[in-house]
This record gives sequence, C-alpha cells and structure tokens, in this order.
Amino acid sequence: MLFLFEVLSKKRLHDLVEEVDPTQLIDEDVEEVLLQIADDFIESVVTSSCQLARHRKSTTLDARDVQLHLERNWNIRIPGFGTDDQVHKKSCATEAHKQRLTLINKNKK
Repeated sequence: MLFLFEVLSKKRLHDLVEEVDPTQLIDEDVEEVLLQIADDFIESVVTSSCQLARHRKSTTLDARDVQLHLERNWNIRIPGFGTDDQVHKKSCATEAHKQRLTLINKNKK
C-alpha cells in the first residue's frame, strides 16, 4: 500500500526526541529507519483493522476495529474506548466457598 503522506514527519520526530532529551541528536540513517517503522506500523494497523471491519460485514472502519487489532496483536489498550470503560470486579466468594476454604486450611495443619 502506498501512502501519499508521511504519518510522522521529520520535524515531528525531532520534536519528540527533543521532548525526551534536548541534547540528543538523531543520525540521518536512524531517522529514516524510525520513519519507515512508523509508516509500516500504521499501514499494518489500518490494513488489519479494515479486515476486521469487513469481517463484521461493515463498510466503515470503527474505533473498535482498531482497538481490537491493537489489543490482540500489540497489547496496546486505548483508554476511553470499549473494554476500558467496563469495570472488572472480582467476584465475591460465597459463604459456602469460604467455609470450604476454612475446612481445607484446618486439614492442612
């Protein structure tokens, strides 16, 4: 796939490096590699996310398609979308379960 624009410009890359360490300089070869990695990553995410949308029989790419790809393939979670909005509660142990645990612990002694 051919992009007509860069996802990450050289200026933005230099700005990011300057935020981390203002005294650091990037070699031209390293700069090109980082820009290529960013473009490849975006292309991969968009392509896979579109495949997920097609699998849902949708003609629209949704945030949930991108989120699913990032979570499953890159272990990246996007705050504010989908599963992060849900609170995962630990289930409360029933009284019968607590009694069984007490009995097990007594028998171990």
